[in-house]
Amino acid sequence: MAGPASLPAERGIVPARPAAENSQVRLRPLLLVLLLAAVCAASSAAAVLPLGDGHVGTGPAAGSVDACTLPALPGGGPGGAAASVPWIVGTSWDSAAKPAVQGAVRWSAASYSVTIGGSSRVIHTNDLPVGAPTGTFPIAPTDPAYRYDRNPNAIRSVPTTFTLPVDPRVSARPSCLPYGPIGVTTNGVYLFDALDGLRRDAVAHEVQDACGGHPGPSGAYHYHEISPCLLAQAHGSATLVAYALDGFGIYVERDAHGNLLTDAALDACHGRTSTVPWNGRPTRIYHYDATAEYPYTLGCLRGRLGTIG
Repeated sequence: MAGPASLPAERGIVPARPAAENSQVRLRPLLLVLLLAAVCAASSAAAVLPLGDGHVGTGPAAGSVDACTLPALPGGGPGGAAASVPWIVGTSWDSAAKPAVQGAVRWSAASYSVTIGGSSRVIHTNDLPVGAPTGTFPIAPTDPAYRYDRNPNAIRSVPTTFTLPVDPRVSARPSCLPYGPIGVTTNGVYLFDALDGLRRDAVAHEVQDACGGHPGPSGAYHYHEISPCLLAQAHGSATLVAYALDGFGIYVERDAHGNLLTDAALDACHGRTSTVPWNGRPTRIYHYDATAEYPYTLGCLRGRLGTIG
């Protein structure tokens, strides 16, 4: 899905740029099998999930998205996946029955770095995933996913700088989620909220690749949830997997049995205060949490927003 008012209106945020160096290096068969096995293991705990459609509003509410006003979209509409798909039945959807876009493309030009200067955490990325593959986009007519989602967009490099508070503070009043990046993952990919252009549950309706990503019309690759490829690498009780636009961390937290937290354990912005690794040491701090259920990462923003440039 798109972003702060200073940026163009599609959820890819920036105008299309020349295609990045794309080595199109294919994973060796054994490595691909191992990766997909890890992804399946990370997501197998909850296959049938409640559908998030309709849980969007103009104020904070648990299990919902507080969405900013939708901007005018280029081309007269948001496009997106088919209205009716077999893995959505009533008010639930089956993640195990949903297809993934084929392909395992590695991006040799991917870059991601984090530096701290004064009161700012500065993140440089080109929005190509570091250490993780993408599917093959545009979706080919021979791909079974094409029947449900004919995403015609090619993935492009989007050089971006996130300038975030290094010591984020909770504001007196939460703010809505912008249409576009609401954060950036630790492998350099844009994180969007849980909504598609029609304000449906994007994770349920849209067809992504095996790592949970796809490109928008400008070519910006993005996730609507924490990527299964990041989840597969998140071990222990708390793992930092992304930074939100207000500077707070987004974590994969697990209980003693290895289960993700649920919406019931989190506030209206999908966060809580607990002790997690932060700036190199255990710190009791507010943060957001990834869940298997909608809205997946954030419901609103608790702190003062940083900038995207």
